[in-house]
Amino acid sequence: MATATHEVTENEAKARPALEAVVVRFAGDSGDGMQLTGGQFTLSTALAGNDLATFPDFPAEIRAPQGTTFGVSAFQINFGSSAIETAGDAPDVLIAMNPAALKMNTKALREGGLIIADEGEFTPRNLAKAGYENNPLEDGSLAKWQLVHFNISQLTLDAVKPFGLGNKEALRCKNMWTLGLALWMFDRDRQPIIDWLNAKFAKAPQLAEANIAALNAGHAYGETAEIGGQVHQRHLAAAPAEPGLYRTVTGAESLSLGLMAGAQLAELPMFFGGYPITPASAILHHLSRLKEYGITTFQAEDEIAAICSAIGASYAGSLGVTSSSGPGIALKGEAMGLAIMTELPLVIVNSQRGGPSTGLPTKTEQSDLYQAVYGRNGDAPMPVIAARSPADAFDCAIEAVRIATRYMTPVMLLTDGYIANAAEPWKVPDMSAYEPFPVTFAEGSALEPDNDQVMPYQRNEDLARPWIKPGTVGLEHRIGGIEKNPGTGNIDYSPEAHAEMTRLRAAKVNGVADSIPDQDVCLGTNNGRMVVVGWGSTFGPIHQAVRRSRARGLDVSHIHIRYIAPFPKNLAVLLKSYDHILVPEMNSGQLKTLLRDQFLVDARPLNKVSGQPFTIAEIEAAIEEAIR
Repeated sequence: MATATHEVTENEAKARPALEAVVVRFAGDSGDGMQLTGGQFTLSTALAGNDLATFPDFPAEIRAPQGTTFGVSAFQINFGSSAIETAGDAPDVLIAMNPAALKMNTKALREGGLIIADEGEFTPRNLAKAGYENNPLEDGSLAKWQLVHFNISQLTLDAVKPFGLGNKEALRCKNMWTLGLALWMFDRDRQPIIDWLNAKFAKAPQLAEANIAALNAGHAYGETAEIGGQVHQRHLAAAPAEPGLYRTVTGAESLSLGLMAGAQLAELPMFFGGYPITPASAILHHLSRLKEYGITTFQAEDEIAAICSAIGASYAGSLGVTSSSGPGIALKGEAMGLAIMTELPLVIVNSQRGGPSTGLPTKTEQSDLYQAVYGRNGDAPMPVIAARSPADAFDCAIEAVRIATRYMTPVMLLTDGYIANAAEPWKVPDMSAYEPFPVTFAEGSALEPDNDQVMPYQRNEDLARPWIKPGTVGLEHRIGGIEKNPGTGNIDYSPEAHAEMTRLRAAKVNGVADSIPDQDVCLGTNNGRMVVVGWGSTFGPIHQAVRRSRARGLDVSHIHIRYIAPFPKNLAVLLKSYDHILVPEMNSGQLKTLLRDQFLVDARPLNKVSGQPFTIAEIEAAIEEAIR
């Protein structure tokens, strides 16, 4: 075991007072189990009562060569005794399982932060794979950080030796050894992890015992090895929270539960048609476990079949839902037009990722906003809403179901890779506080009074047509993708019919604004020098940056938009009450363009398309520059 100590200067100490939060990043090869390690550390953190936010970062390759920079997998968690809204700008602690993980992640570590490295993996072969000419643990290149390195691989082998595992199987336990050390460092209880290991390996108790032994060995090493003054046990008090039942939830889990709850509030069975694609696949996985709530899941042969099966289910009287990411949403485009033309309720979830084409399949981005608002042939308007966090996805899913069933329209719900995979504490809601919106299927009311003709496009006060279940006696009808006569639904592609139906479909979607709340200001005032406008997963860094800026006396506020099509009715007046508008987005400026187009305001962009979320510091610096 070796250490290298960075002496913290007096100025550094003053600039960095005692923390209420800590950012830890686990990084290693994609076969090292970093996501599992991070997930279990998240569980222990939630049970300790800390607030938290996580950021899993996967390699794009299915299985990059072991030990290369392409195959590095990382998991970052920000946790503490105060409100946490982002996964953290810069890690305070980096646990690097090999040279490639060190190389890919040191640039993110704050100066003076702690590196814990597995020196057993810093062999000449692994150093060469990572592109190091010299061993960074020995050449002084890491001098601006605190460095601790010891042979985690050998310590793991020693810990699990009594269980007779082969070398390869034994080394798979080193993520548990590392987790044990991390649990000691932050005063975490091991028992929930032990219970989880026993359940996971119930059919292979030898593996359970080996992993538990590794976990305990890592914990004991922290207690007994006197690693160094920079590695010590720290306890962070529980964060204040409203009384209630809490659980840790990812965006995919929260959204799946919200879809289920929305279907229950609408008193409908739900049909989900999906096709696997990163990062949307988890929704199919979660919904497939909820059959007892009237949910049918179908893994189709392709994206087009997935959405068409969901449209068929909606035609038959179920809530149709489909999900994908950008490339799959593109394939679903024609069928979305069919759902708009037939005016059937449908929820389409887009878990955005970097594009175009295959792009950055495991990285986050917000570059599908144009696709959501405009991305269909013809004039084909569709309501679009966006979740801002994993927990918020629950309510957004319910709202998507409400709009779809009330207005007889497809609705697109936008999340992204960060929201889908990240986790945060979620207060389980009291469902009695949610107002049901039960669907009423058409019976005799869909008949024209004078001649008993079925009127499948007769409209109510919301301009929604009746929902007629196939087989309803006396209401036999046909619908399809060809333009139709207003009211009767008969095929009619005359200029007058097309113009009227185009107008009605647009008016119906615009009318959604009548049943959504006015836009609020989530931090700051309703007017002033500057407002930062965001949507989706930029909420956390924007909110913290605005909070810090206001603490420094800057006149800046934060507006975060959930309803993107249509916008809330008061948004135009609200935006025009500020002198400057800054719009941070993980794209090239798509919301900025929408705001300029619809409201003629001078919205200025702050764009990031690196596949990584914004940091608080990036937005804070942009506020400072723009408000001078």
